[in-house]
Amino acid sequence: MGIVKNWQRIFALLIVVLLCIGCSKVPSTSYNPWEIISVPTDAKLLDIAFTNNPQHGFLVGSNATLLETNDGGNTWEPLTLALDDPRSRFDSVSFADQEGWIVGEPSLLLHTTDEGRSWSRIPLNEKLPGSPIAIKALGNNTAEMATDVGAIYKTTDGGKNWKAQVEAAVGVVRNMERSADGKYVAVSAKGSFYSTWEPGQNAWVPHNRNSSRRVENMGFSENGQLWLLARGGQVQFSDPTKPEEWQEAQSPELATSWGLLDLAYRTPNEIWIGGGSGNLLRSADGGKTWEKDRAVESVAANLYKVVFFQPDQGFVIGDRGVLLKYQPNLEKASPAESA
Repeated sequence: MGIVKNWQRIFALLIVVLLCIGCSKVPSTSYNPWEIISVPTDAKLLDIAFTNNPQHGFLVGSNATLLETNDGGNTWEPLTLALDDPRSRFDSVSFADQEGWIVGEPSLLLHTTDEGRSWSRIPLNEKLPGSPIAIKALGNNTAEMATDVGAIYKTTDGGKNWKAQVEAAVGVVRNMERSADGKYVAVSAKGSFYSTWEPGQNAWVPHNRNSSRRVENMGFSENGQLWLLARGGQVQFSDPTKPEEWQEAQSPELATSWGLLDLAYRTPNEIWIGGGSGNLLRSADGGKTWEKDRAVESVAANLYKVVFFQPDQGFVIGDRGVLLKYQPNLEKASPAESA
């Protein structure tokens, strides 16, 4: 009798699980605006940037990968730079008008003032804490550079001299993001806590994660609101009126084993999230509800970087040379327009 009751309990639990899976299935997007772009490399792509000309941009990645486009990202051509180590890793690229910067490992800094037609290497101090992983072009001869231990430096003379912006490093980080107004958020290597810094502060401010789930990635919205992606497919936003507090965590798709890897705003209300195994999520209402772009599920890659330079110019970077380009003209006409 006891065995029968145990089986009844197990069966009931299975029914509940199946019902939950059915209920958690996120709806599909009404159209797929992403086009798969053929890229002439299988190296790991890490960052993308455009000059003041939206047709002219650069992709960077592992094995000194540098690709250039002159048609808005539809086609890409490889460029070869004379480097001591051809296995150098280009982590970050950024442009302000015609002036551009690339940072990478080991301890690599490249600079161009002619829209990428020529690049010069700028030597970095051997005592630089950590390896540079992020660069932000800020204007004429001005840029900000961050390392993988949270050191932040700024130059105003084209890279000849760099001034430390924070007195102490934060420790090894898994990722770091910069807001438009110069604030930073950095996630610790193990995802166990995060730290924030803003101009004028002497040191990073550490924060405990607000749940038992490890933090995967963090960043900023245009209005400075923080977003957080946690293990197990959770997304969370800070309270817009109380920056130190967080809104309730969401799980856009409960029945999933893939993680959420990066988030970007196309508009103040439209959000895209990239995830493992070719998963893309979209929210049209600032993160309240979600839908899934199932047309790209066949892409055999983790989609780990989502970037929008403007509402009609966006890219998703994935494993093994996978690149998706946002194509607003792929949107299907509404019933009223097609009638």
